[in-house]
Amino acid sequence: MRAPLPEAFLRLPIAHRAYHDAEAKRPENSLPAIRAAIRAGYGIEIDLQPSADGQAMVFHDEMLDRLTYDTGPVAARSAAELQRIRVRASAEPIPTFRQVLAEVAGQVPLLVEIKDQSGAFGPTNGVLEAATAAALQGYDGPVALMSFNPHSVAHVQRLLPQVPRGLTTYAFPAEDFPPGLPPEMEARRQALAAIEDYDRVGASFISHHWRDLSRPRVADLKAQGAAVLCWTIRSPEEEAQARRIAQNVTFEHYAAAQP
Repeated sequence: MRAPLPEAFLRLPIAHRAYHDAEAKRPENSLPAIRAAIRAGYGIEIDLQPSADGQAMVFHDEMLDRLTYDTGPVAARSAAELQRIRVRASAEPIPTFRQVLAEVAGQVPLLVEIKDQSGAFGPTNGVLEAATAAALQGYDGPVALMSFNPHSVAHVQRLLPQVPRGLTTYAFPAEDFPPGLPPEMEARRQALAAIEDYDRVGASFISHHWRDLSRPRVADLKAQGAAVLCWTIRSPEEEAQARRIAQNVTFEHYAAAQP
């Protein structure tokens, strides 16, 4: 089963990590940034990391250090502990996925990236995917799930076959991996770069790095009916270039033009 991406994901520009602006006290993936995106009428992209007790938290990094005044791994703290940690530049704490869903409440499309928990795009224990699925029970707004890790998307396929799912993709260059990869890991890197798992996980879209949109595999997937989103656009000029191929953009640091 391949759930199609709703039209709203191709029409409304998608605010990367929500419509964030630290100077305006709405840091990335925060509730103030979520609210700002809704007011502006943008779609929203967010990231999920797990708490120690298996809850889905809306946070990009594995570590707390960059985005909060605390330190250490997100996954070492319970959801209750994380809810007491304030996000930098905001008076509000790290939100749970359930809180964000309640805030969005179907008003705009929500694109959710499940962060890789394996460290190497390998098999995961499915805890974060299960927490994501549990939070989404009963949610009837436009939502789509994606990950750089195809194993994560395979979990989503099993847990939420009715929800559109996709792969977050780019060139996966060798320099982004440790030197001297064993042959099986090098083969996996090449498979990721070739987006070989698209059909296996029943994806209906990709979100591809905008500078790599000319890759022939992107054109092949688009010709086969895949929706093509892209990341991360940071100016109107980049947006104009990306839209020659991509059907929509994920943007930050400027106000993308509305349709």
